[in-house]
Amino acid sequence: MKKIAIIVLCLALLPILGCNRPKNGVYVVGVDIAPEDVTEFYYTVSTSTFPPHYQRYRFYKEDGAYKFFHETREGDHLPLTEADATQTGTVELSGDQWSDLLVLLAGGRVIARQEHLEDGDSGPWLYLYWTGDKGDIQEFSFVSYETRLAFEALCESLSNP
Repeated sequence: MKKIAIIVLCLALLPILGCNRPKNGVYVVGVDIAPEDVTEFYYTVSTSTFPPHYQRYRFYKEDGAYKFFHETREGDHLPLTEADATQTGTVELSGDQWSDLLVLLAGGRVIARQEHLEDGDSGPWLYLYWTGDKGDIQEFSFVSYETRLAFEALCESLSNP
């Protein structure tokens, strides 16, 4: 009986002690992060090519509703600012549309945020937030390039209904 009580106590302490964290520091959506725990997802691209281009997509939960925000900035100068926004909007999503997002996030990897100053990349920069995140493990990558393209297609359909 004492052994059972000790085991139960140890299992109860695992989340508090952080012992349930993956050893390699990689969290997988659907394995280490429950889909129902996802609260917010950002996708941002910012190019310095001519003409420059900026695109942001944000999926989030607010007051029990699922929402999608999009913003496109275009112009002939850098940096592009909010004043250069050519298309913005917020859409309330159905449960099915939120589920479509979760399907595309499934299998994706989430690691600790890192600086990427050396690559000068235009993105996309992807960040996932979930219930239980301590604020430092949010950098996301899709399971495949094809999944990323399917995500972009979903965002386009939501931006231009």
